[in-house]
Amino acid sequence: MPRRNSLTRRLLLFGRGWDEWDRTPLKQQPEQAAPKQKSGRRFATTLSFCALFFAGLALSAGAGNSVRGLLQSSSPDGTSSSSLETTMTAADALPTQHVQGVVHAAGLKSAVHATAAQVQAPQQLHAVHAASAVRPTASGASATGKTQHARGTAGARPAARGVAGRQAKKPSRAKPGRPEKTQPLDAEGTLPGATVWLYQAAPDPTPPAARLRLTFARQLVAQSRAAHVDWALVLAVLRAKGQNGRAPASVAQLHSLSFKLASVGGRANGWAAALAYSSQAPFADRVVALRHYYRAVGMPSLVYGLLSQKRDLEDRVLHDSRLSIYPGGRNDVATHKVDVRVLAVMLYLADTYHSVIVSCLISGHHLYARPGVISAHIYGRAVDIAALNGQSIYGHQQPGGVTEQAVRSLLLLPPEMLPAQIISLLGLGGPSFPLANHYDHIHIGY
Repeated sequence: MPRRNSLTRRLLLFGRGWDEWDRTPLKQQPEQAAPKQKSGRRFATTLSFCALFFAGLALSAGAGNSVRGLLQSSSPDGTSSSSLETTMTAADALPTQHVQGVVHAAGLKSAVHATAAQVQAPQQLHAVHAASAVRPTASGASATGKTQHARGTAGARPAARGVAGRQAKKPSRAKPGRPEKTQPLDAEGTLPGATVWLYQAAPDPTPPAARLRLTFARQLVAQSRAAHVDWALVLAVLRAKGQNGRAPASVAQLHSLSFKLASVGGRANGWAAALAYSSQAPFADRVVALRHYYRAVGMPSLVYGLLSQKRDLEDRVLHDSRLSIYPGGRNDVATHKVDVRVLAVMLYLADTYHSVIVSCLISGHHLYARPGVISAHIYGRAVDIAALNGQSIYGHQQPGGVTEQAVRSLLLLPPEMLPAQIISLLGLGGPSFPLANHYDHIHIGY
């Protein structure tokens, strides 16, 4: 098409109209041939992109499987929702059958078809097998139980069974946050502040630091005889005042205290003498309780320890006319099965109340105090008292009765001899508490 005249040309060339065309022929440029496309470069580019695509796909799938395996191994319920494990377990159990599985990772689902002859990764099979054996099912069964198919798969298939006995059961571990099992509490009750029974050899209740020095013991006996008072009363006054050393007083102090107690009636009535000495009734009660205890165990036990004198204490229990023990209990004492503290407390009650009826030691008591907890009686660390001073515990547990007096006397024992349990129908504080089934006896346990 001819080009139109330009504005300048039209102004210069008068007589030409605005619509006239320039008749100058255009120079036709030679047509250039299109570049020939290179097919080799296009093929290489396509191949490289395909390789990158499949490499990224394989990397994503491997990373997804690794993350999924870690999540499944750390799952608290121990259940597995992977169909790959089900398929691998079935392949191991049935090597001649066709193996099919469904793998779920990041919302992708692909089917894997292979036969047992074509499986080329036995280590992977063993790893999956081990993982499925370690994680127990929700019902507590081992890997031999049925494994459920993964949720969301079309066409649910029956779960495959593993080979029984191939994998050992991993010992269960304590779940975090769950308290560990504790030692059962006391054998006679479950009240607050109950005793934890250790059931092991107990140390001597009178350790070396709490024993009297031999020289002091000789001085104590000599000064008490000179004043005609009981040496146990003099020692009880010293202990009640808080003098707890191995030699709580000098010879001069012993002489002064012995003659002062003798002057206030210590030869006839120890409680009145202690009351006159301190003008405090609780002090006098403690002095009387300590006096009975020291006389019950004897001076050798205070100097050498209770365990060293256990045979002597057993002999005294068996031959004390104030103690009435049933034949089975006497046999328990004779065969050295009773704890030394129980022997000492029986002699203490006999010295305090003049007559004691023992209803139970070891023989005759049932094995369990409650389901799963062995009674302290079985270990020789408890005694049941049925009567004191000729009065039965049954029907005499009212305030001010013999039961209350006995419980208060037990609470005044030295700290190393204080029982862990004093059970009756009365609760007077400390280790004493009431239980309804102790209406006919007092239980004393260590």
